[in-house]
Amino acid sequence: MLYQLNVVQPIGYSVNCTMPSNSSIDLSHSVLYSGPVDPAQWVGLRKTDGKLLDYLRYNLMMLALLAFEVTVYRHQELYRLRRNKVPPPTRTLFHDITRRHLDDGVMSCVKYFLNYYFYMFGLETCFLLAVNVIGQRMDLFAAGHAFGLITVLSHRSRKRIASLWPRYCYFLSGVLCFQYLLCIGFPPAACADYPWRRLSSTVDSNVVKWLFLPDHLAPPNPLFLLYDFLLLLGASLQLQVFEEELQPAVQVLAGDNSELDGDDAQICDPIRRSYLDMMKVIIFSYMFWFVLTVIFITGTTRISIFCMGYLVACFYFLLVGGDLLLKPLRSILLYWDCLIGYNVFVITMKNVLSILACGFIKSLVLNHCWLIQLFSLACTIKGYTRLASLSRCSCSPRRGRDHLGRRLFLLPAAAEESLQDLCCRGAELFEASTVKAVRARLEVEKTSMDLLKRQ
Repeated sequence: MLYQLNVVQPIGYSVNCTMPSNSSIDLSHSVLYSGPVDPAQWVGLRKTDGKLLDYLRYNLMMLALLAFEVTVYRHQELYRLRRNKVPPPTRTLFHDITRRHLDDGVMSCVKYFLNYYFYMFGLETCFLLAVNVIGQRMDLFAAGHAFGLITVLSHRSRKRIASLWPRYCYFLSGVLCFQYLLCIGFPPAACADYPWRRLSSTVDSNVVKWLFLPDHLAPPNPLFLLYDFLLLLGASLQLQVFEEELQPAVQVLAGDNSELDGDDAQICDPIRRSYLDMMKVIIFSYMFWFVLTVIFITGTTRISIFCMGYLVACFYFLLVGGDLLLKPLRSILLYWDCLIGYNVFVITMKNVLSILACGFIKSLVLNHCWLIQLFSLACTIKGYTRLASLSRCSCSPRRGRDHLGRRLFLLPAAAEESLQDLCCRGAELFEASTVKAVRARLEVEKTSMDLLKRQ
């Protein structure tokens, strides 16, 4: 507010920088040379020209949200103190809905997932947020997120991922802070341009953008930090879930969040004829085929060596069919983990190869055109739309792997096993009826022969 007073005149201390005359690129739109440089703008102060509300609206919104949060928490605390009530162990919308109400009906199921969706599927949500960051950015830090995702997924089991998760949160926090410093950059009032914008530099602008380097001509897009923040927010909430799921009180309310072990016995689940049961049959019986459909669409979207791997995987799973569900659980998860690993590998390689497609595409077209066709190289820096099919494919195998690793997987597996048992039983009954008919025919013929012999 003090900076908006009339006594403060930025024109009095602004700096005019001299633009190089023999530059190979147009620097007229650079912050250094487009006009007088106000040093106060680097620290976040600028003149509003009477539009003070637009200048302070985000600060006022944040203040209003914080005040609303404090008011709600204070009111809840006062309400409990007056009535001698204790806070619930979990912050949920419906306190009377627990894990044992999940199978009661559709409404109970919806209420349960409104309470504990992130508790059950928070890890998969974080993986989707990580893939979203990679797909929206496609730069150097997106490659870092891809390698971080590979490191987390390489631990496979939920227990091992939980032990690694705090370090993953530290990694996300450090990357976000470092990117913020890059967005701030060096003070433009010093009239010193970056080395990649000097006359002797031959670095392409797209390469600068891919490396997410500070630049006065084309500053890094701070919107990318929003995607990283959403990922960090989800990872922080998941860290809290990993801590709470070990508490017995939370396990009673939200249910056991552990994965199936290969030595677990089959669980008897009596089927009640309801709409919820029909939904579960549809979801868990056809999830496998839905995933294969998405993989096939991903493999046929573009022609490259990476898409060929998707087609091979799709045809292999189609060849195996429903018999895959009858294999031991460890064997099923091994197949699915290989598919997820290949999917993340393709996303990472697409991201790494985008530096070739954006920064060195001219030399590739002249000398290595076959490389462009082999890997289907295309610059996705501006739109970030080329990775959409890979993101959808990453969602489906992970969701399929998650449902294979939980106890609900026993439903489609038991259904498939029962179906094959019925088929075998039907064949046995058909064979028995045929044998019975043949024996009856032989008895009739034998009786006729005996009558002929007596005559």
